[in-house]
This record gives sequence, C-alpha cells and structure tokens, in this order.
Amino acid sequence: MRHENTSGSSWRQALVSFVLVLIASGALYSGYFFFCTVRALVASVPLPFAESVAVAHTLPPGRSSEQELPDLVNAKERANILLLGIDQRGDEAGPWRTDTLILASIDPATNSAAILSIPRDLYVTIPGYGEGRINTAHITGDVRGYPGGGVALAKKTVSEALGIPVHYYVRINFTGFEKLVDAIGGLTINVETTIHDEKYPDNNYGYMTVHIPAGIQHMDGVTALQYARSRHGNSDFDRMGRQQAVMLAARDKLLSLDFSLASIPKLIKLAGDSVQTDLTLEEMLALAEIGKRIDRANISQGAIDATMTTTTVLPPNGAMVEMPQWDKIHALVADLFPSPAPEASPRPSLVEAQLANEAARIELQNGTLAGSLAQDAAADLRGKGFNVVLYDNASRFDYADTALVVYADKPYTVETLATELGVAPENVRREAGSHSDIDILVILGRDYAQRAGG
Repeated sequence: MRHENTSGSSWRQALVSFVLVLIASGALYSGYFFFCTVRALVASVPLPFAESVAVAHTLPPGRSSEQELPDLVNAKERANILLLGIDQRGDEAGPWRTDTLILASIDPATNSAAILSIPRDLYVTIPGYGEGRINTAHITGDVRGYPGGGVALAKKTVSEALGIPVHYYVRINFTGFEKLVDAIGGLTINVETTIHDEKYPDNNYGYMTVHIPAGIQHMDGVTALQYARSRHGNSDFDRMGRQQAVMLAARDKLLSLDFSLASIPKLIKLAGDSVQTDLTLEEMLALAEIGKRIDRANISQGAIDATMTTTTVLPPNGAMVEMPQWDKIHALVADLFPSPAPEASPRPSLVEAQLANEAARIELQNGTLAGSLAQDAAADLRGKGFNVVLYDNASRFDYADTALVVYADKPYTVETLATELGVAPENVRREAGSHSDIDILVILGRDYAQRAGG
C-alpha cells in the first residue's frame, strides 16, 4: 500500500517570501541583493531557478576566518544583519565611508524582526585602530588591509560597540537604491515635516537645494534617496527616522506587488554590482521561510538618538562627534535584541526552513524484513521537516545498506537526508531525467534497521 502526504511550496512563493522577509526586517537595501546574488545564474539556469540552483559552499566576500559566524543550516538563534549604505559616486573605485548604518535582526523563535539605526558620527572604538567615528570603520578596513576588508571591520566594530554578534552584512550604493525604488514603481510616504535642504550633496562634491513638501508624497528613486539622506532638521537623528519610514514604505509596497517571471531578469540586470553581501543563497532562502511568518506588528524599531549621546567637539581639529551614553544604548539594544528565554517548546528549525524551500518529494521503501520500518522512518523524518510523500515495501528484502536514488536537483535535501540516514556517498545514485511522482527514493537497508532498533 502506498501512503501519501502533500506538502511544500512553489518556487514562486519562495522567491516572493524571500524578498518580503528582508524588507520586513526593515532592510530596504536588503531586498535588492537577492537579485545581485543570482544574476550570474539566470543566463545558464532555466527558470524556475529556485529549485535548480546548487549553491557552492564558499566563503563570500567580507567573511574573514577570524569571525565566528553561525551556520544557518543548524542555528536556531536570531540572525543579525548589518546594512551599509556607502557614499559611492559615479564610477569611483573607493574606498568609501558608510553614509548609513542599520542593524536588522530576524528571530525565528518569536517570528519577529527588529531594526536599529546607528548615527554615523557615533564615537566608538574601532578594534585595532583606536577611537573614531563609527562610519570610518569601513574605509579604515579597506585602506589598512583588514582581513575581510572594510565590511568585516564594520561588522566587528558594531558588534563590539553594541555587545551583540553581527552575523552578516549587506552593502549597497546610492545608484542601487534609486534603481530598486524605481523598479518597484516608487514609494508612497507621509512626509510629516517639509524638507527644505539647501546643502544637499550633489554628485560633484558641491551642494544643491532639495524641497519636499509635507503630506502624502509619491516618490521616485531619486526623491526617496533625497528624503532618506537629507540632514535637514536635527542632523543625523531626524534623518534616521526618515530612513526607517522609507524602509517600511518599501516593505508595504513589495507586499502589494505580484512578481512575474518576466520581471525577474530585468531586476537582476538592474542590480549589477551595486550590492554586496556575505549571505549565501541557501541562507537567504532559509531566512525567507522564517520571514513569511513575520507580521508588521512584530517589527520593532529603534534609533540611537540625541537622548543617548552628547554632541562633542574634539580637539585639535574641531571634529564634531556624538559621544555615547553606553548605559542607555545598551538598554535599547537589550530591548530590541533580547537574549533568548529558556525554551518551553522547540524553536522553529532553519533546517526545516531550507528543506521546505527545496520541497523535495521523498519516497521510502523498506528493503528489509523489519515489518514497519518504512512507516516508522516516515514518521521520524516528517517530524524533522522532510517531505515524505510515500512509503512502501521494496521489491526485495535483502538490502544490506541504505541507498538513495536521486531523480531531481535537490542538493540540500540529498545531503541532509544522507547524513540523517547514514548513507555512504557510494550509495547515493543519481539518475538522469525526472520522475513523475518523486524526487528522491530511499531504500532502507539492514544498517538502518539495526540503528533504529537500538
């Protein structure tokens, strides 16, 4: 008898949910880097690519060997992502300072997200290089040859200043920001106070006048960037509030859109080299699965503002910085990014998230004389997130070793399943072509029966 169970989601759901989780975490910049990550794959991989891309396990740009980064395959903790907006103009080769620093966090245990804006003039210790504005960490790392470059030193600086880990980064320039906003049809934002800035930086190291009236405004990419970047008002602090308003407006806009296959290559081409990240594609998809559960009401916002700093002029050159009041800042950080409480029930698993993204259909066959082996194994594997759709007896019962027959390109599921069942590499066989009912066939042998029986 064949027993069936249907589960899994389409590739299109995974794509849309991926974009939404990054915007839901407050990261307007982040939604764009998905397209940058996969742009090189589109020319050679037929859509839907979310089911056919095998992700190489390499060290992306910005990760240094000294960093202790969590493995999203096994971790069950929140993921903290540093968002960096760089002041890159035209075809400048860099290095660049960071014009914007925001820490976004996704917590799978509580289905929540948080964002924290960090003033660029915050005076901190840059590890190994003394005291300085926090926005100079990026350029210092690039100029001084820090392992992993400026992004790695920026991550380390923010982590040590706030007292929490920074696992990943996303970096985007102004051109990328403008293109993304235009690509999604602009943003609608309630401008609470008229912006009139006669010293808005132009592209030639001079100034221009920017005027944005109060009220509901529909903004294209250029205007949205001006609204987010202008220092009109109370210096950096008002600006940080506007940046978060832009992010959440982008989130709302993306939630209302219906992405089509025809639009994906165009968006990928637009990305170009505007975005850099150290998240792998499979890590992004794992976060996307978690992000589908995050509601707007569960997104917390905060900023290190004037109540937590003291404006100070430093001798001898008169540099103006924001001296931190660390007790207040760390209290805010603890509120936005709380340490996990003791678990009353198991947390959602990122392993299950990645398995759900591949949605591999698995059939189990009992190749032994142990009567209920396939049924018991199906229950166990389903409990761990595997999509077992069928179980039955094999055509014979003398299999000594468990074997996998792989019909479809489901690399993460194959690897995880082989590890779970103790299948040796030589017992994983790939057969060309597709199978109408299943993606992976598992024939359970006596080796598994002995382990399962204790």
